[in-house]
This record gives sequence, structure tokens and C-alpha cells, in this order.
Amino acid sequence: MNAPPTPSMLRTLSAEHRQRLMRVAREVSVPQGTRLFEEGGRADRFWIIRTGTVELDMRVPGRRAAVIESLGHNELVGWSWLFAPHSWHMGAAATTPIRAYEFDATAVRSMCQDDPALGNDVSQWVGQVLAHRLRSARTRLLDLYAPYGAGSVI
Repeated sequence: MNAPPTPSMLRTLSAEHRQRLMRVAREVSVPQGTRLFEEGGRADRFWIIRTGTVELDMRVPGRRAAVIESLGHNELVGWSWLFAPHSWHMGAAATTPIRAYEFDATAVRSMCQDDPALGNDVSQWVGQVLAHRLRSARTRLLDLYAPYGAGSVI
């Protein structure tokens, strides 16, 4: 069974709200192997991937970090910027060179506060992404650490 795709900004936000957000975006290139952020660090920006792949990972005590999900074209990297205390809940690394739109979290939060309709759209989008990521994290951790795997029957 394939997981449903991550909700994209293109499918979730109105055209007007997408355009407003894109006005504060800047295009960035990130080399392969670069850590975008570390779990627990300050969440002060987010990205929408244009090309390339980013892996999300989670620290697991006594083990190496578990890769939770691989993200690609049009997917949101980072949701922790929207919710206080604005610290990353996972880590992320570029597994290929990436090109992305980068957004300043403070500027976007300010826009959302000034325009409740935009704020609602952004909150719905990020909330849908968050719900998807939590399901993915749970499934991945069960696959990695359950005694017989998530789908096994004893």
C-alpha cells in the first residue's frame, strides 16, 4: 500500500495566497550532504523543493538517526517554524543537490497574523503536512524497531 502524497502548497493554498507567499521566497541551491537543520535547533525558515531530495531524520537514543521520510519536488521542508517554540522536531539533510524556494519564517508568520484568511490557509496546509509526517514517522519507526516489523503477524 502506497502512502498518500504529502499535501502540496499548490493543491492546498488559493492562487492569491500562493502568489503572496512566493513574493517573499528566495531561490537557493543547497549542495548534496548539507544539513538544513538539526532536531532541537531554531526553526527560522522553511523550503519548498524545486529539484532534488531531502531526507528527514529523527534521533533515536542509542542508535543512529532514523530516516523518516524522503521529500522531493514541490514538497514542504520544515513545519516547526509555524508553532511555538519554533524549534525543529526532526533533522533534515540534502541527499542530492537541491534547488528550492526558501522562506523567512518570521516574515511569513507576520503575513499570516496580518491576514487571517492567509493564516488559515497556511495553517491548514502545514497542519495537513504535519499529520502526514506523523503517520510516516510512526510507520517508519515501527518498521525499524518493532520486533517483527509493522506488518508481521506472529
